[in-house]
Amino acid sequence: MEYITHSFRHAEVILNEPDFIEQYTEFLNVLDGISEEDIINKHEGYGSEHIEGTPKSISKAINELLKEKFIEKDWNSESGIFQDTEYQGETWRLDFAKQDISIEVAFNHSTVIAWNLIKPVLASELNHVEKAIQTKIGIIITATNEMKSSGGFDGAIGTFEKFLDYLPPLQNLLTVPLLIIGLTSPKTFLVKHEQFAQRKKIGKIVRNNQNELF
Repeated sequence: MEYITHSFRHAEVILNEPDFIEQYTEFLNVLDGISEEDIINKHEGYGSEHIEGTPKSISKAINELLKEKFIEKDWNSESGIFQDTEYQGETWRLDFAKQDISIEVAFNHSTVIAWNLIKPVLASELNHVEKAIQTKIGIIITATNEMKSSGGFDGAIGTFEKFLDYLPPLQNLLTVPLLIIGLTSPKTFLVKHEQFAQRKKIGKIVRNNQNELF
């Protein structure tokens, strides 16, 4: 996958320091190792038996590919931030974590951008609630505006550009380094929505060699 980055509190510089470089290199290898063909195959596989099973966007395919690759590298998936039983469940979980790095994959509604930014901070700061994990830096993976359009994403998702808008007003709350990664538009395909049944839309992969205008 191709992407752009924004470094908050010098995150990218810190990630290239000796204490972090091994984990960061492993992270980049996962991201760089997912091809557009991998995404196409995963997305089209959901509708292999029943077309109504095809998602509207490629977000599910990307999420599952990331999960497979990170688990292969022994990253913790759906890692709880706190040990206290009062603070369990999806709200209090990171998507992935390993040693000093916590990761959130954020393809959800723009109304939760602030929470997506705060969760890696909770994982990295000391807290009055007993912690289950203690990281030092956070990475957030999201879609750029162009990926939102070409990848079939819902119009209300929080994009890379919107995440950057949230950083200045949250400056004093976001006390740890954060690397924001924006996935850019695929080069070899796009997703076009097709109506299926009365209300459901599915995402059809259109390759750029199919003589269809992007």
